[in-house]
Amino acid sequence: MRAIVLAALLVSAGCHVKTTTKLPAAEVRPLLEASEVELLARYAELSRSVRTVNAKVELAPHTGSRYSGVIEDYHKVDGFILASSPSHVRMIGKAPVVGSTIFDMVSDGETFRIFIPPKGKFIVGPARAERPAKKPLENLRPQHILDAVFWPPLPEGALLLFAEEQEGPARYYTLTVARRGEHPEIERRLWFDRTDLSLARLEFFETGGRLVSIIQYSDWLAEAGGSRFPQEIKLDRPHNDYRLDLHVLSVTLNGEIAADRFHLEQPPGTELVRIGEEPPDSPGSARP
Repeated sequence: MRAIVLAALLVSAGCHVKTTTKLPAAEVRPLLEASEVELLARYAELSRSVRTVNAKVELAPHTGSRYSGVIEDYHKVDGFILASSPSHVRMIGKAPVVGSTIFDMVSDGETFRIFIPPKGKFIVGPARAERPAKKPLENLRPQHILDAVFWPPLPEGALLLFAEEQEGPARYYTLTVARRGEHPEIERRLWFDRTDLSLARLEFFETGGRLVSIIQYSDWLAEAGGSRFPQEIKLDRPHNDYRLDLHVLSVTLNGEIAADRFHLEQPPGTELVRIGEEPPDSPGSARP
């Protein structure tokens, strides 16, 4: 009764109690329904469909956060990415306008190599080696890029949890992948946009529930062969304190890439820096 009286008073007083906005038909995107089985099939198809990537990209690095107290946004860099599933990747960054190489990095899944011409350094180490650096951008590894451009198959026999999620106005389905054991731990989480069921985000976790990588995808492009690839990739490495935005300008999928394009030798006269391979006092090794 009180609610009816209140409504009558508001109307009689001429108060505006709501605002109605009608979106254009082109902007209305109904939510799609999908089951866990259907999403697993979509991801499996995506994982199988892309074997090689040859892309021209625009890179926008960012470092720091409100937790570190310092945020740095770098100028955009022209780049090229070559990748061959499951383990080979090369990324080259070039300065705008002049086109000089800023960095050149490769990984074969076992060892990474990074050449930094402006500093005259050639860095070598195990592909999965991680080390804190005073300058967060020095934590960038080719393996991080490989994790972003391919979608590894889900582990056999993994535990799966299926759920709906919402962030602001956006709605998703999520698949949480957990390692089996006495104390199961999260290994990966897949987010699917419910407007088109495309893969919107991948989150990777290490032992102990440590979130090591957040990769967001949008603006998926379709090639003539049916394979799809995102035009926008945002890579966030929270513990490495850097983010990298990749805008794909052009891409060729599943073409042949010669093996020698993944070779990177130390140029003469450069300083060799080894990470995680030899003790500091070994001949020819150095610690950055």
